[in-house]
Formats: sequence, C-alpha cells, structure tokens
Amino acid sequence: MSATPVPSPEPSAPHAPRVPHAARRTLQAGAAALLLFVTGVGAAPPAEAAPPTAVVGRGPVNQDLDPATVARLDAAITAAMKKDGIPGVTVGVWLPGRGDYVKSFGVSDTASGTPMKTGLHTRIGSVTKTFTVTALLQLVDQGRVRLDAPVSTYLDGVPGGEKITLRQLAAMRSGLYDYTSDPKFLDSVRTDPHRSYTPQQLLDYAFAHPASFAPGTKWEYSNTNTVLLGLVIEKTAGQPLHTFLQEHVFGPLKLTSTSLPTDAVLPEPHAQGYTDFTPDGTVTDATTWNPSWAWAAGAVVSDLDDLHTWAPALADGRLLTPATQAQRLRTGPVGVPGISYGLGIADVNGWLGHNGELPGYETIAAQLPQQKATLVVLVNSDVDRGGSYSTTIGRAVTQIVTPEHLWSLPSPSQIGENQNGNGNEGGNEGGR
Repeated sequence: MSATPVPSPEPSAPHAPRVPHAARRTLQAGAAALLLFVTGVGAAPPAEAAPPTAVVGRGPVNQDLDPATVARLDAAITAAMKKDGIPGVTVGVWLPGRGDYVKSFGVSDTASGTPMKTGLHTRIGSVTKTFTVTALLQLVDQGRVRLDAPVSTYLDGVPGGEKITLRQLAAMRSGLYDYTSDPKFLDSVRTDPHRSYTPQQLLDYAFAHPASFAPGTKWEYSNTNTVLLGLVIEKTAGQPLHTFLQEHVFGPLKLTSTSLPTDAVLPEPHAQGYTDFTPDGTVTDATTWNPSWAWAAGAVVSDLDDLHTWAPALADGRLLTPATQAQRLRTGPVGVPGISYGLGIADVNGWLGHNGELPGYETIAAQLPQQKATLVVLVNSDVDRGGSYSTTIGRAVTQIVTPEHLWSLPSPSQIGENQNGNGNEGGNEGGR
C-alpha cells in the first residue's frame, strides 16, 4: 500500500550534506539513535497533525494534569507536528502528585488516515540497548560474566579483544568501528532492506576497519558494541538472546507487548512507519523492513504501556542488585554538556533512559528520578525535517512539565564535533 511519491525537502543545515545519508544519521550523543539506511520508492506524504485522540492504552490514567497544562501540551505537540510534518505521535507523561498525560495525535497510516492511538506496537530502535545491557548485568549478578573481563574471555575473533572489557562495550568506550557507518553495509541495505543479517555478518563489516581509539580513552557510540554483548549473553546463557530476554527481562516485568523479533513481522496492531532514507529522498513505508541489522542494538518491539513500566524499572534497577545498578549509573562524559552515558543508559539533563531511531520509527523512554516522572514518546516517522522528531516532541513536552530538566539532544552537526567524548572510564572502574 503506497501513495504518490513526494519530493523530499531541501536538507537543512544540521543535516547537510544529504548524501551520503550516513552523515545525516550520525548517532545522537548520550541517548543515541540508531544509524538509518533504507531504500524504497513507494511514498506516503506526511499528514497534518490531527486532533488528539482518546486514550485507549491498557493502563489506567489515575489522574489528569490540570487543564491549563493539558492545553499547553496539546498546543505545543500539535504545533511541532504541523511545523515539521510529523504524521503521528503518542506521548505519555506520568508525574506523581501532579497527574498524567497520555494522548495520541495525528495518524497511524497516512494512506487511510487512520488516527494514531496509544495501544499500537512500534519498533523502539536503540532503546533496545537498555534491555540488552540489563540482560548482561543480570549475568554479572549471577557471577557468570565479569564486567572488567576482556571480551576475548567469552568470544573469539574480536580485534584487540584481549584489551576491550565488557564494561567498555556497554559504556560505548571500546573504540570499535560502528558497522552501521560502513559504506558497503549501507549499500547492501539500500539494495535490499528486507534482507536478513546474522550478528557475525554485522561484525564482519565492523572488523574490516581499524579501531578508532584505544579502549577506555574516549566515548564513541557504536552499535558494534551491543551486538558483541548480545553474543556474549547467548554464549554464556546457552540460549538465543530473544529467549533470554523473554525469560529474564520481559517476562518478570510482565511486558506482554515487548519482544526481540526473529523476523520482520511487526505485531498487530501497529502504526505504519515512514522514512525518507531512500536513494532519491522520497518518503516510503518501512513498516515491514527487516530489523535484523539492528539485532541486540535496536530491533526490539514494544508499546506505550510496556515502556511506561520499563523506564522506571530501568532507572531504579529493579532487575539488578543495588551494587550492579550503582555501577550502571556511573555515567561518563560524551563531550556534550548535560549528557552523559553509563552502561547502556543515558543521563539527559537528569532523565535516565534512552532514545531510539530506525527506519520509520523514533522513541524515547526515560525517567526523571528526582520527581519519579516518566516520559515515553513514540513517533511513526524518522524523516526529521526539522531535526530529530522524538527530540523535538520530548523537548516540547519537558519545557512545559519539567522546565529545569529538558529532554534535549544536540543536532547531528553538533554530534559530529563532539561525539568523541574525551572522558575516560573514571567512575566506571571497579566491580565485577
């Protein structure tokens, strides 16, 4: 199902140059979004932001925010969507003692005009990393892996693996090249976005390049790190990553709509996802594209209610021992003020969590421990005409409800200047 192709707008300054697309999809510092690379020709034009729809999620809304704040949020989200041509958005904000705000705006399908609603599955991109690293840390608590052991203890064939620790992989300080920056890999995905990749094929692209820096000396976001951690989990646990996550992370928290898929199927009901990462810049529907290229780094599927449960559990370490959670939250600098990164978790001006981005979808899932506030943002497009859509919405919301703690990530051009943070392991040393 497709609509008439529409031309992409001229690239804005933060995204220039538009070609290669990899430059535009440089990973967001701190709570980084997955690099995008897609192809396709059928296009669906972004829709005007529709009025907010009724709440239909599984979880009850305990208390409404005051009417004035609700009106400000409605206006800010609608204005941002109209300005940037965002097709659909779902926002959940839970503020203990103040109230909740759970609404959907726009459409879930631009062809049919079906309204967005809160009970839809979505691809969550790099928020996946929070689940994968949690699984690793559970194995740390069980004494089955050691954070400061070299990855070569568990896996063969990692260049320089005897000097790269699991801690450095989880903290994005390994120096390993990000396979999603490899031109040959990008070409292969452009050619066939439905192709299935194995973890080893992903690593082969990464290992064809030299390391960017000595382990532990800098910070640089790399999906290669989390793919390796996924393999460490599989080898140590003796079962597939998707099975381990289901039994030890999703299941215990009753995340019934969350899974790491083994195919390209997005469970029903779901929103269609739109992307312009195409050879000619037209917008197309990426809903059925195979996310295997992201695997442990970005392929998880979830929904609003499950992420509402997950964000506080992630921030308070509900599935980990207090000692291990304390290590996780010893965040280090990434070279951008207000943002730091721990073990598969970011601190964005006090919000603990992650954002995610992959073809057609963008996500934020985070908690502000100071106020026990939870924020979830789901967008069914990554066209990013006015900057990252999830960041645009997250900033608009937090400017109103937590003005002293903005969800704000820098533009890709700023990332390019700052993404090699010079912080060393510092507070992340010690422990198992």
